[in-house]
Amino acid sequence: MIKTDSKNHIIPDSSLSIKSDNSISECKRCGTCCKKGGPCFHIEDKMLIEKGLILIKYLYTIRKGELAYDNIKGHLTTVTSDLIKIKSQNDSWECIFFDENDNSCKIYDTKPVECRALKCWDTREIEEIYFKNRLTRKDLVCRIEGLWDLIEDHQSRCSYDKIKHFVKELNGEKNKEAIEGIYDILLYDDSIRELVVKKGKMDPENLEFLFGRPIVTTIRMFGLKVEKKNDKYYLLPQ
Repeated sequence: MIKTDSKNHIIPDSSLSIKSDNSISECKRCGTCCKKGGPCFHIEDKMLIEKGLILIKYLYTIRKGELAYDNIKGHLTTVTSDLIKIKSQNDSWECIFFDENDNSCKIYDTKPVECRALKCWDTREIEEIYFKNRLTRKDLVCRIEGLWDLIEDHQSRCSYDKIKHFVKELNGEKNKEAIEGIYDILLYDDSIRELVVKKGKMDPENLEFLFGRPIVTTIRMFGLKVEKKNDKYYLLPQ
């Protein structure tokens, strides 16, 4: 989820700030890394999902073209392909599998590769794997008849490149066309989610993995917010 401050400016997802701490040499179970967000998934984690050890409903996708916080570079960057991540708890950054009662992990024995590699006192291992072999939606659902085609169609029709183009045109001569283009994307994004739940009997909790986070939320990275009243969308500046 994209988080904003009181002025609706994006607060970066600082999932795992990559900084070594030479003052310690082993995990103190302070929970700091878990409180800063869930990990990204890599090919090595595929079997955890396929075997049902980590359910799809606990995952979400940051889609190509979205802004995400690069923990190595230390700033927001545009994502060039899917990032599959574990959801956070409610409105916090805490990993959904983090148990704050005793600072423990509910999936410790089956935790993803990034969690296994992260050592806050020596970040060389996590830095080595961080950008490699990242898992995508295609790796997981390409063999499910019809579903991957639906995801590809959504990715094309609701691409962030298209949204970015329309946003640039909002203050130009093609303002009307730009607004209509954004509305069409918002409508399609909303309707496809409703369709797969009603017609496809899909668990609503799986939607953020299949189609990423709703565009009514992520459009804030373009300096806009959306209000929906009586099935109509209204674009507002942040």
